[in-house]
Amino acid sequence: ETKMAHECYASPLNSRYSSTEMKFNFSDQKKFSTWRKLWLLLAESEKELGLEISDEQLDEMRKNLNTIDYERAAEEEKKLRHDVMAHVHTFGAACPKAAPIIHLGATSCYVGDNTDLIQLRDGIDILLPKLARCISRLASFAEQYKDLPTLGFTHLQPAQLTTVGKRCCLWIQELLMDEYNLSEARDNIRFRGVKGTTGTQASFLQLFEGDHKKVKELDRKVTAKAGFKKSYMVTGQTYSRKVDVDVIARLSSLGSTAHKICTDIRLLASRKEIEEPFEKNQIGSSAMAYKRNPMRCERVCSLARHLMTLIQSPLNTAATQWMERTLDDSANRRITLAEAFLAADGVLQTLQNITEGLVVYPKVIERYIAQELPFMATENFIMAMVKAGGDRQECHEQIRVLSHQAGDTVKMAGGDNDLIERIRNCSYFEPIHAQLDQLMDPSTFIGRAPQQVEEFLEEEVNPVLEKYKGQLEGSVTLAV
Repeated sequence: ETKMAHECYASPLNSRYSSTEMKFNFSDQKKFSTWRKLWLLLAESEKELGLEISDEQLDEMRKNLNTIDYERAAEEEKKLRHDVMAHVHTFGAACPKAAPIIHLGATSCYVGDNTDLIQLRDGIDILLPKLARCISRLASFAEQYKDLPTLGFTHLQPAQLTTVGKRCCLWIQELLMDEYNLSEARDNIRFRGVKGTTGTQASFLQLFEGDHKKVKELDRKVTAKAGFKKSYMVTGQTYSRKVDVDVIARLSSLGSTAHKICTDIRLLASRKEIEEPFEKNQIGSSAMAYKRNPMRCERVCSLARHLMTLIQSPLNTAATQWMERTLDDSANRRITLAEAFLAADGVLQTLQNITEGLVVYPKVIERYIAQELPFMATENFIMAMVKAGGDRQECHEQIRVLSHQAGDTVKMAGGDNDLIERIRNCSYFEPIHAQLDQLMDPSTFIGRAPQQVEEFLEEEVNPVLEKYKGQLEGSVTLAV
């Protein structure tokens, strides 16, 4: 059996990256036990509305919700070529007294689609606290480094200073958008309910001898028992596949956020400003023993790239559902829905691990600032000279000449930026020589960055984290 396990393909999403709870959410056990629970809820509600179903039949069903004979179900499906009827027969074999009323009035999508909706809802419920933990860890990081100046980058070229904490808030802001999007998607998910083969509820209207009120009440009862506030008022045979589009689009959007965050960290790691956690015995390269590669961030980017591409499948599926439904959605959705959630779970698990162990190197950051700040401070030098009685245009020309000389030293000779030394040695700038250190203080170049961090955390981040009180504890240790 162990040998066979290594001779069959296993999805890395399942074997390497996703959590136990997410894997269970899309497992056969979760799926088929939910089918049985839905058959029970239907039978209970039909009995409550007057159909001849005995307590003995219901008790028999309750006792067999989780004891599924998978071998028998596989044999039945091979014979019948129909997965739902295979499990109807398998459940019926375990519940011989209840067998005549299992699936009464229902179509396959009663169990199939309603279970999918439950898995989507429960999957989001698994993801949201993990997303909140990533936000929480980054919020602490932003608070800790809100005052630490660092080079900003536009066009991937050095720009005005920001702070390490302020840059982190840019990451948090996008994660907050993802939290809002996923929360909204979760709240928007309804139950397919009890709708029949083409969504008209004709079979149930026949069961209840034309009593429209009872058919509507049956739909309401089953929906409530399944834990939903509402069902979709109109469906074809299936719920609209735009529901899948809406959910997977938001997961793909989360993927783009995680990719951006981890790309930033990878770029900063290449400059040795920030590093992801690196374990004592971890090997960065099989050849280059000194390397400390950002493999966790690279993993997030890799998984996120897969997650971002998955939205194409539900888009195409929704677009090609003819009339009340076509079955070309089935095989695709079996793969796409589960993979999207497993990939998103792997992304968040790894991202939490990264955010819990980020390392900052202030001295390296300080050195980079020292290389660029002299050029950024030239406007300050000009203003100070004018205040000391100098001519703005003449000062500008003096700065231009010295700046180009310093630039040549950096670019042509490979030396350090010596603009400040040149200014100190220039008699023209003697009136401000005593002010140069003050004019070059990095903390005077970061604007309101520290205050923005404080205000953002207080006004936008903390209220969201409050929703997850009691769910933010625990750290992530990666298996591989």
